Amino acid sequence: MLKTFAMTDVGRRRKLNQDYVFTADLPVGKLPNLYLVADGMGGHKAGGFASRYAVETMVEQVGIADCGSKEEILRAAIDVTNTYIRRKAMEDSSMSDMGTTMVAATIEGRELSVVNVGDSRLYVIGDSIRQITSDHSLVEEMVRMGGIDREQARSHPDKNIITRAIGAQKEIEPDFFQVSLCHGDVVLMCSDGLSNMVTDEDMFRIIREGSDLQRKAEALIHAANENGGRDNIAVILIAYEEA
Repeated sequence: MLKTFAMTDVGRRRKLNQDYVFTADLPVGKLPNLYLVADGMGGHKAGGFASRYAVETMVEQVGIADCGSKEEILRAAIDVTNTYIRRKAMEDSSMSDMGTTMVAATIEGRELSVVNVGDSRLYVIGDSIRQITSDHSLVEEMVRMGGIDREQARSHPDKNIITRAIGAQKEIEPDFFQVSLCHGDVVLMCSDGLSNMVTDEDMFRIIREGSDLQRKAEALIHAANENGGRDNIAVILIAYEEA
């Protein structure tokens, strides 16, 4: 059994909200459900268009997929979405630099399947908090190579430089993850407007202390804004309970 809640917030520094979310608890094509977070980038209108158009294209492509594993369906949808975003950018010079992150998830039984491109994240929160996705960013590569530690990464000036994004390259290579959920787990999907402003420890505390999903989501966004709200904030929460 799944319970979900999603919301976005413009934050305290931006005038436009370029984050976009989608939730479907019922089947989309061959997938039992579908959850998406996209964080657009580009000029005045390009980032908002990129995230919305990418989500709409993902939903459409998943919906028409007639065969394949969950991984194959999600990867194929991202590949087509990348092509469509690049085509739109070539058609309109005002959108030439647009792109978007994407984290997409589906759950069947206990099995959580995830793909991601960029630095929007998916966590699983139970007795601890686990970051399932890995950021495609310059700072994350520096951490992996041992150049800086996690604490230095949080405030690094190049933190917003991502190394993969839908629309940025002709060929796109999303990462795929599959994990098993336990009764009581909460899946958190978010843009970097949350993860850059709220520590994992505080996210864990808010999720564990909150009552219903809406209040948990509102508390997460409030925390991000209280810490500066430097970017748009997107949150999807999915509570997993075994029948």
